[in-house]
Amino acid sequence: MYTFSNRLKIFSIALIVLGAIGWGSSYMSSHNTTIEDVKEMLAADAASHHGGGDHSAAATESHSDDSEHGAQASEEASHDDEHAEHIMHQIHNRPYSALYVAAFFFMMIALGTLAFYAVQYASQAGWSPVLFRVMEGITYYLIPGAIIVVAIAFFAGDHLFIWMDPEVVAEDKLIQGKSSFLNKTGFLIRAIIFIGGWGLYRFFSRKFSLAQDKAEGVSNFKKNFRISAAFLVFYLISSSMMSWDWVMSVDPHWFSTLFGWYVFASMFVSGITMIAMITIYLKSKGYLDFVNDSHIHDLAKFMFGISIFWTYLWFSQFMLIWYANIPEEVTYFVTRFEYYKLPFFGMVVMNFVFPFLVLMNSDYKRIPWFVVMAGIVILIGHYLDVFNMIMPATVGESWFIGLPEISAVMLFGGLFLFTVFYALSKAPLKAEGNPMIKESEYFHY
Repeated sequence: MYTFSNRLKIFSIALIVLGAIGWGSSYMSSHNTTIEDVKEMLAADAASHHGGGDHSAAATESHSDDSEHGAQASEEASHDDEHAEHIMHQIHNRPYSALYVAAFFFMMIALGTLAFYAVQYASQAGWSPVLFRVMEGITYYLIPGAIIVVAIAFFAGDHLFIWMDPEVVAEDKLIQGKSSFLNKTGFLIRAIIFIGGWGLYRFFSRKFSLAQDKAEGVSNFKKNFRISAAFLVFYLISSSMMSWDWVMSVDPHWFSTLFGWYVFASMFVSGITMIAMITIYLKSKGYLDFVNDSHIHDLAKFMFGISIFWTYLWFSQFMLIWYANIPEEVTYFVTRFEYYKLPFFGMVVMNFVFPFLVLMNSDYKRIPWFVVMAGIVILIGHYLDVFNMIMPATVGESWFIGLPEISAVMLFGGLFLFTVFYALSKAPLKAEGNPMIKESEYFHY
């Protein structure tokens, strides 16, 4: 039986507190930024780019029509004011966006884990039952994590979702055309259905799993098999619609028919990676002695394989949109090429190039510290993936990875650790009653 150590409790609580303080500080700082502050920032930025050169020749140049140039100067001043106001709104949006990115990232890890767990039951896999309690512990975060994501969406409102602003909708014909789907009532109803479905499966699956430990027959295992097969159908539909609602709708003028699959691949590989890392951690602490290097090897194979699948979907989405060059579609990637080169291409390296080169070798997949190193890079890469999905639509060119982003990750990272390890301490780490537990214990590859 695992005991939630005081050291880990204190660490996770400290992350939550420090993250909350840091995010609160960044929130106050951004909302105290005025349009005059932004104008000063833009002027300083322009001066640094131009190097403070001598413009005296331009200043002494004669003008034949003062009124024409006066009108032009007035128009330029009006444009500068609009641009400064636009930048100010982006700065105000940044703390909300940073909070939402971190909240969604940790929620999707739990959701990806739940899907992987259901796949194991539905396929009656013989290698993985020794890992079931780790998976159940991670999925314990899903419901509170998903509720927090929805709460942030409504708390942030049009700071994240412009279709929540009636004034914007009134002037935007395209959003008006989607308003039967993109509205607060529909958003909330769908969220309740998604979270309710995920929660019901998680509750009953966990219940049957624990009951199987004490049962003589395999009736609870069979129940888990049936509900897992049914859940996977619901999951494929709900996770796709969730990705449209919670992620893609931050930019309601853009859409991709591959987006649901793309988000699925990201959450699936993130969930598997977290399973591997927590398993290795528990094993290093003297728990999970029934987990061997073949189990780690198989988890690393999934990390490698789903990383390749993610890359296939990323390239398919990018290539088709870029090649077609339809303005309302290609603007998605133009924005990221123009303002987000480092995080955009950095995530491709972290999510494809690094796992491909590091995890290709079969022997390396059996080395725990090597798998942990690869896992850390993959998780950072998929955080950047979520960052790239949200930030360009909400903060535009005013992005930076600083106090709000780091604080939000600390806040939800601490909450995730506390919730998961609390759940792990509530049941034996070995699913003794599972009819395939012996096959799983003696699994070797």
